[in-house]
Amino acid sequence: MKLHELSPAPGSTKEVKRIGRGHGSGNGKTAGKGHKGQNARSGGGVRIGFEGGQMPLTRRIPKRGFNNIFAKEYATVNVSDLNRFTDDTVVDAELLIASGLIKNALDGIKILGDGELTTKLTVKAAKFTKSAAEKIEKAGGKAEVM
Repeated sequence: MKLHELSPAPGSTKEVKRIGRGHGSGNGKTAGKGHKGQNARSGGGVRIGFEGGQMPLTRRIPKRGFNNIFAKEYATVNVSDLNRFTDDTVVDAELLIASGLIKNALDGIKILGDGELTTKLTVKAAKFTKSAAEKIEKAGGKAEVM
């Protein structure tokens, strides 16, 4: 196959609607815009979100609180989930993603202290809760803040 032999899949492209090119085209005279009115004018039409003067949805819905756009979002993992790894394993973001415990690391990983840990691990994460760090060290492992 050569570059000049390529063509789009059948049915994937559509002929352009040529408006205002005479009666014979079926789209002459008013060019499919009807007679007069706001939408017939050049530059006519209403802005995005306009509902004909009715109070728009974006203004009708209550807005509460404060949304911090700079807030960091952490991927969380419970201590009990780490039992699946064998002793002396270094648990980091790549290993957690590969094992399916988290989808992606977001702004970092936070280890939570829910459950018990029985294996000796070296855990590397952005944050640890106090109870999580205690449980990791109690099991003989290390909690390393990255």
